[in-house]
Amino acid sequence: MNRPLLSAFVCLALALPLGAAAQSKTAPKPAGAIDANGTDQLLMRDGEVVIRQGSTTKPLTKNVMLADGTKVNYKSGIVELPGGKKTTLKEGDYVTMKGEIVFATPGSAAAARGNTAVPASAQYEQYVDRNSPTSTTDMETRLGSLNSRITLMAQKIQLLNDKISLLSSMPQRPADTSQLDQQIKALDEQLRLVK
Repeated sequence: MNRPLLSAFVCLALALPLGAAAQSKTAPKPAGAIDANGTDQLLMRDGEVVIRQGSTTKPLTKNVMLADGTKVNYKSGIVELPGGKKTTLKEGDYVTMKGEIVFATPGSAAAARGNTAVPASAQYEQYVDRNSPTSTTDMETRLGSLNSRITLMAQKIQLLNDKISLLSSMPQRPADTSQLDQQIKALDEQLRLVK
């Protein structure tokens, strides 16, 4: 092997590990990049877009471009979707890290569609997440309701047992159970009303 070819081969062999090491380093963040995860939201609050991370919010200092190409202007709240459509966020509206817009009110959703028939003051009905922990007051209310149902059911069982005893003690002649039947009917009505 000639000497120039050998030195080129040695230089190439030494340079390969250095190139691989350089590629494994994390690239620096572009200017204006934000630290965000998939659950964070770009929220319109007090006339500016902030980033909401769990229960905390941080101000933005630059416009944001999401991975799907959605652009969010942090000062005006104008959102430009990848297809070119633009909308302006209203107070409480937010954009997910996937580029989905969530409207805080029916009025802001209608405004985004260009519909002026829905009043700006319209509100959504309260959403109740059945999987979220309930408050102590809710638990006490449910427990009280459950206790009421248990008490009424115990009374109904007692009346039914009384009726069975009365009917079985007089096999020749049917016993008058009309009073017990009325009490059972009243309990059924109370049970229907207790939730």
